[in-house]
Amino acid sequence: MDLRELDFELPPERIAAVPAARRDGSRLLVVRRATRTIEHRTFAELPELLPPGATLLRNSVAVLPARLFGLRPTGGKVECLLLRPSLRPDEWWCLLRPGKRAADAAGFVIDGVPAVVVDTQEGEYLVRFALPGGQTVEGLAGRVGQLPLPPYILEARKDRGMAPVDDANRYQTVYADPGAVRAAAAPTAGLHFTPELLATLRARGHDAFDLVLDVGPGTFQPIQVDDLSAHVMHAEAYRIPAPTLAALRDRRPRLAVGTTSVRAAEDALRKLGGFERAPGGDFVGSASLFIQPGDTIGCCEHLLTNFHLPRSTLLCLVGAFLTPGSPEGLPWLKEIYAEAIRREYRFFSYGDAMLVL
Repeated sequence: MDLRELDFELPPERIAAVPAARRDGSRLLVVRRATRTIEHRTFAELPELLPPGATLLRNSVAVLPARLFGLRPTGGKVECLLLRPSLRPDEWWCLLRPGKRAADAAGFVIDGVPAVVVDTQEGEYLVRFALPGGQTVEGLAGRVGQLPLPPYILEARKDRGMAPVDDANRYQTVYADPGAVRAAAAPTAGLHFTPELLATLRARGHDAFDLVLDVGPGTFQPIQVDDLSAHVMHAEAYRIPAPTLAALRDRRPRLAVGTTSVRAAEDALRKLGGFERAPGGDFVGSASLFIQPGDTIGCCEHLLTNFHLPRSTLLCLVGAFLTPGSPEGLPWLKEIYAEAIRREYRFFSYGDAMLVL
């Protein structure tokens, strides 16, 4: 596949700079694959749209305030974005700006904590933090870090002269696990849920089961190669608890909340050779699976997702889901997106949602 097949024209005003006033007040574009039809609904209507007894599979990871700011001995500023922990608790792989100057032997300091680069690989830096006894890098981030909002949100706000938003609340799902605060980006399809909507889903017989995939910034990075077969997919660690594996084995209709849930569950399905072969306990893995149009996704029958960036691997995944085993999903997805643009849907992380049935 040629990279140009993943292009589409998106007017800048369609990029959502802020979330909807209410989480479940977002619009919901419903795609029915069997009839190849589209409906325009609101997210609050989700419970009545799902097939009876559907199981929701959702990513309960929480976003780490991973953007840290420090100073070098010269007084120069350093921006440090935490990506993932290393084997040592005081070391994290990070992105640094400016990279080369921040990586010299003198290091830098963040809120009184000295930091030094001990390794570098493919533009990422392994940073060792000299933390006082009992403190953690996650604790440092929680104390002084900022949420790593996608650049397109910050740029849109700047261009439109918008006031600050309560991102600390709205860029987290309401079911985020406080024990899994390590994502560098939010699983954005889950941002539309409210506690009240989740209660309605449960009352209607739709149970939710969690997994944790550590969403990294690579999820939203555009593909850089012209030939998709040459693209190297980033890896993201995940854990699927035993109750969720049991639910995935069930015969009930399965709705994946977001592409990150699909990535973890489909990776596990293929490595296990089927969920019936899952171990009795949790399953832990690292997903670097690149799902493309023409592939078949077996971990779920339905998908809830936001509208994605041009030239992204997420477009490929949704295209594959639309028409399993056929490459025709991508042209159809671009038609759907064109209709969403005409109808003035809001795109990307804080945007509206799409339900594929």
